[in-house]
Amino acid sequence: MDVTEEERSHLLNRPTDPTRKKRKRNRNNRKNTVKAPQVEEEENREEDDEEREEDEVNRKEEEEDEEEAEEEEEEDEEEDEEEEEEVEEKDDEEEEEDEEEEEETDEKGAEKEKKKKKNKLKMEEKDSEEVDLKREAKASGSRGIMSSEAFSALPISEPTMNAIKDLGFKYMTQIQARGIPPLLEGKDVLGAARTGSGKTLAFLVPAVELLYNIRFTPRNGTGVIVICPTRELAIQTHAVAKDLLKYHSQTLGLVIGGSARRGEAERIARGVNLLVATPGRLLDHLQNTKGFIYKNLKCLMIDEADRILEANFEEEMKQIIKILPKVRQTALFSATQTKKVEDLARLSFQTTPVYVDVDDGRRRVTNEGLQQGYCVVPSAKRFILLYSFLKRNLSKKVMVFFSSCNSVKFHSELLRYIQVDCLDIHGKQKQQKRTTTFFDFCKAEKGILLCTDVAARGLDIPAVDWIVQYDPPDEPKEYIHRVGRTARGEGAKGNALLFLIPEELQFLRYLKAAKVPVKEYEFDQKKLSNVQPHLEKLVSNNYYLNKSAKDAYRSYILAYNSHSMKDIFNVHRLDLQAVAASFCFTSPPKVNLNIDSNASKFRKKARRVEGTRHGFSDSNPYGRKAEGDVRQFVRY
Repeated sequence: MDVTEEERSHLLNRPTDPTRKKRKRNRNNRKNTVKAPQVEEEENREEDDEEREEDEVNRKEEEEDEEEAEEEEEEDEEEDEEEEEEVEEKDDEEEEEDEEEEEETDEKGAEKEKKKKKNKLKMEEKDSEEVDLKREAKASGSRGIMSSEAFSALPISEPTMNAIKDLGFKYMTQIQARGIPPLLEGKDVLGAARTGSGKTLAFLVPAVELLYNIRFTPRNGTGVIVICPTRELAIQTHAVAKDLLKYHSQTLGLVIGGSARRGEAERIARGVNLLVATPGRLLDHLQNTKGFIYKNLKCLMIDEADRILEANFEEEMKQIIKILPKVRQTALFSATQTKKVEDLARLSFQTTPVYVDVDDGRRRVTNEGLQQGYCVVPSAKRFILLYSFLKRNLSKKVMVFFSSCNSVKFHSELLRYIQVDCLDIHGKQKQQKRTTTFFDFCKAEKGILLCTDVAARGLDIPAVDWIVQYDPPDEPKEYIHRVGRTARGEGAKGNALLFLIPEELQFLRYLKAAKVPVKEYEFDQKKLSNVQPHLEKLVSNNYYLNKSAKDAYRSYILAYNSHSMKDIFNVHRLDLQAVAASFCFTSPPKVNLNIDSNASKFRKKARRVEGTRHGFSDSNPYGRKAEGDVRQFVRY
């Protein structure tokens, strides 16, 4: 069956080529014509060849079309797959974000629940602590220094209450709970309390309230004077008063020895409502400063009265009290009640004072959290033991007490030479230096402070770990005040170490009689640092260190000779060779002690008195009798 071109093109879905129609017409015309058999065969072959070529071309075109179609399909499939993957990724990301948001919300909710639980626990703990504190205070009576009374229960102004809150105080100590109410009522108070019991706030809070209630201004002059025994204690009291006056308009001043007097006088003339002072400088301003308005004085506060009298300020105090107005409120606080304190109280108070004593019936004179001990060490090994002790406690806060300024100066210089960093405070320093050193040590978390007894009373140095008494105190009372620099406050802890040579062991009897519990600390002499030859060489080769060592050696001997307990601390029983070794000398240095010459001075004075108008003589050792005196004297 013959297939025409049109049918073939139709079957192939392709338009008919017009040239092909023309060739076909020509072919039909040639068929109609009479041709030779050979020619016809050749034409037929040619036609067949052309048809085959056309078929191959068509087949190739179809294959190309199919390949293009397949490629397009593959591309479409790939695009669809990519779109599906992108959609899936977006869905996954959205799911992850939703999960993270859910987790965050869950975490926030859990955190909120934890915070709520913590707050509840804190509130419960606070409530339980308050209940326990009140129960303990009621049960223990005067056993601890804290009371169950809160500052909020006091009838004080809002500015003062806010200042107390800023200081972090909520409950009062025993001396504050008993001393503040009568002072707020305007009564005179005589208070007795041990160190670290909170005496400073006990008299400063009523003082600030007094100035606030009567609306005291600078033009009214000075309304309250606080007298302290030492410069450092005055500086510290001034700092506490500054905190209490934070929300008040009243002015505050400080006058102490060693500072610029002219600047103090100018501030006083401008008007200082609350004045903190040491006795000597206060008397100077009262007598010589023009413009010092003290006639309006309402209250006089005397802190550490026993210490003031021990420092030979008795005459200054008498003159100050005579100059100040008689109509005033007076408060006198003292750690001990001696006859001199009673005499000063009798002179100071115009009315019968309220006596506040929080130490009645106490079993211990030192703080409960204080661990006290002593070590017996040969005189020659004293500094080596001190050096070894300090090297092992470089991460602690340590105070070391000496008997003289020269001894503090020498030992601080020597320790710095051998790479032990330390601070020092003594009476020969300028006031600015002492003040800076004091506050540096207060702020430090660790360190070593060498000092004399100038730092032993009243100062509140936080977190002292060790009190080392390198030179023994003059009496048990001085020991108590030295160790009072540590374990201050309720629940505080600290340690104290007393150095004694074998000849001084009898001092322990006096501590026991004063209710001071001490135990012996033993040390292995073999474990002490072997630095004695190196130190002796250092001191002998360094001129300034050698001179400082001689001054310290001389001061130690003189302080020992002036000791009040001569039955124990007898200078004539000292081994001077061993004492010299403790100051890094190979042999005792030649120094002028003047021990015998002082005795000869008294003998000369006695000879001068003899034969004078008083009538002293060998036959009449009691002097000339007054006219009309018929008493008989018995000669022993």
